[in-house]
Amino acid sequence: MSRDETRDVFAGTLAELTWHEVDQAARSGAVLLWAFGVIEQHGPHLPTGTDVYLPVARLRGVQELLAERGLRALIVPPYYWGINVVSGAFPASYGVRPELMREVMADLLTGMARDGFRHVFCFSGHGDALHNRTIHDGVRTASERADVDASFVTEPALARRIGLDPDDPRLTLCGPDEPPPEGPPDVHAGRWETSLMMHLHPGLVREEVRARLEPSGLGPSELATWRKGYEHARRVTPDGYFGDPAAASAGEGHRIQAAAAEQAADAIALRLRRTASSNPHEGRRNHG
Repeated sequence: MSRDETRDVFAGTLAELTWHEVDQAARSGAVLLWAFGVIEQHGPHLPTGTDVYLPVARLRGVQELLAERGLRALIVPPYYWGINVVSGAFPASYGVRPELMREVMADLLTGMARDGFRHVFCFSGHGDALHNRTIHDGVRTASERADVDASFVTEPALARRIGLDPDDPRLTLCGPDEPPPEGPPDVHAGRWETSLMMHLHPGLVREEVRARLEPSGLGPSELATWRKGYEHARRVTPDGYFGDPAAASAGEGHRIQAAAAEQAADAIALRLRRTASSNPHEGRRNHG
């Protein structure tokens, strides 16, 4: 299996820069993009690092789109020891305590603020409700301890599902505020997630397995049970996927990826414009 640079989660991140280069970026007003994933099972056809690979790729797209708008962004190496409730009973699905993740986030965000980075945009690559509430909690905690405009970039539907107020200043909402599509739920290692991996990292998709997988055929009641996690989820989805991976395509993955990057870049640019309008000095820094 050949390697390529896009599968290196350090590639293109500040881990490849010298401290002089990072310092200069902070002084010039660069913002930070940070992905929070988890190592967990993704059915018999996708790698356990799916929730890390996908948000990292999204951030690369966001970085390029922001650059086109004259906004410099650095990508922080991804955080991947997240919280795993739903897949917690499967092998290779690891998690940490929420309070531990919150404190690690707060410490690191405080360090980024100390370096002079004023804006940090945190993204999730993992749909677990507790994982995402903890990202928000880490952002909130850091914002209380340090002079940093940290925010959780997420879709309105996810914010509502996990009990967050859409007007919370620590949220940067992106994407359409629409009801979920009709039809059977496709929420984990199914059509959309598999499509993204087929587009971004086809060499990691076990194609001979994917092509013969049957749709999970599960509905809202099974989804509610699945979201209880651990043994409930493993009983509902013994093969680890919830959706229709055989219906996935690289073309659909390309469309999903492009739309998600565009929506996030638009939301970030809007937040920065609003910040600049209330603080002209900050606006000059953001545009170098």
